Amino acid sequence: MPILQSREAYPISSLISSLNMNLNITVLAGDGIGPEVTAQAILVLNNVASRCGHTISYEYALLGGCAIDATGEALPSDTATKCEASDAVLLGAVGGPKWTDPKARIRPEQGLLGIRKLMGLFANLRPVKVYDALIDASTLKPEVIRGVDMLIMRELTGGAYFGKPQGRTGEAPNRSAVDTTPYTEAEIARLMRMAFELARGRRKKVTSVDKANVLATSRLWREVAHEVAAEFPDVEIEDVLVDSCSMFLIRTPRNYDVIATENLFGDILSDEAAMLAGSMGMLPSASLGEFINRHGFRRGLYEPIHGSAPDIAGKGIANPLATILSAAMMLRWSFGLTAEADTIELAVERALADGLRCKDIASVGTTVLGSAEMGQAVIERLNL
Repeated sequence: MPILQSREAYPISSLISSLNMNLNITVLAGDGIGPEVTAQAILVLNNVASRCGHTISYEYALLGGCAIDATGEALPSDTATKCEASDAVLLGAVGGPKWTDPKARIRPEQGLLGIRKLMGLFANLRPVKVYDALIDASTLKPEVIRGVDMLIMRELTGGAYFGKPQGRTGEAPNRSAVDTTPYTEAEIARLMRMAFELARGRRKKVTSVDKANVLATSRLWREVAHEVAAEFPDVEIEDVLVDSCSMFLIRTPRNYDVIATENLFGDILSDEAAMLAGSMGMLPSASLGEFINRHGFRRGLYEPIHGSAPDIAGKGIANPLATILSAAMMLRWSFGLTAEADTIELAVERALADGLRCKDIASVGTTVLGSAEMGQAVIERLNL
């Protein structure tokens, strides 16, 4: 299974070839701002595809709150069928206040967890890059965050989110709840192996994050991590406790290259790391598994790490850049179109360098754009 690395970006005009790939993509726009940001990513994808000789076939399906409203299920069978038949999945966001009743039998997030399990998506890749143009968007000092370029790898199908038993019992004042955090050697090893493979193409350092001083699962995690590390003698490994890592991410973030950790820790640490880049609206992600699509690459699900942001839904001001960058990751990981992916990423960087911002990353002297305007700005910079 290919482990692809980024390379120097090329002008669109140099990418047109006789290789006319057909990309089958399922779009799960979801809730809140999901439909708005996925719409802009699709426009960028269509523009790149048309100029590079590729065609894209889209299937649209429901997931999350909108699926509950329409079908009574967070992951309808039609959605599952379409996702399993596609080369890759583009997701917006799920959830919102409408579906937050803790006593509800079905919640939007169950759809997200279900699609990850269905597609066997065990590795969530969250790149965190601080653009020079956005140094002032972070609340941290420029000298701390300048040059930050890390990859957080979160194990996605094990741990507390899937463990059984899980639930609550009793009535007040005797209520109780339980969550179980299981991990197998195989689940840990496959994530760590991918982490080391990716680190070989970066700065050759893997930070394994656990809580081995307290948790039995973390002690197994650390043991297996070092067994896998022995297969990669050219890559450095270090162990960091999760509480220490949360501190060092803010104090010395440039020290990190690839961070590999379990499901719950990765969820928390990657949201914290988003603040290094200035906003969650800037961070894409790729969820990858063992399944290979018809093009010979990993089938994956691609989504921004931000939520559904219901407070700004429908206002046309949501930042689409994380979703656009997620679409670029899709081209690279699920279709092998690395140069096209690089071109999209470079266009985003150019838009930022030109002082264009959405509201979440705006600063004095910059031009604030809406979602559609930012999407168009990226398209206009694809062929500079």
